[in-house]
Amino acid sequence: MLKHRGFPGRLAGTDFQFTIRRANPKGVTPLTRRERFRDRKPADRRADAGFMEALWQHFGDQPFERGNLDAGRLSWLFEREVIPAEDPFDPASYDALLVIDPDAAKLSFPDIFDGLR
Repeated sequence: MLKHRGFPGRLAGTDFQFTIRRANPKGVTPLTRRERFRDRKPADRRADAGFMEALWQHFGDQPFERGNLDAGRLSWLFEREVIPAEDPFDPASYDALLVIDPDAAKLSFPDIFDGLR
């Protein structure tokens, strides 16, 4: 499992984790698309925005390996702002390649992309 050095481990000042420390010995947690409903808590929305901002600053529009990125946090963005970068795609692999869809990300998180690249 690739560890993304320099990537924030969590959202500052919270317990929302962005990375995992070690591979799961019972198997890889697969990525699944999670629906973001309108009534989500503001803290959850801030965590999504913080994670998206960290992804964009770290990887930009280039493909990246899933590695030690938290499956739960990544699943909130999966198949919308973060899409598979390979075909066939294995959602239960630490080696799976992903990429940010800049157009979808700008629509979902306009505050992040106004001041960045």
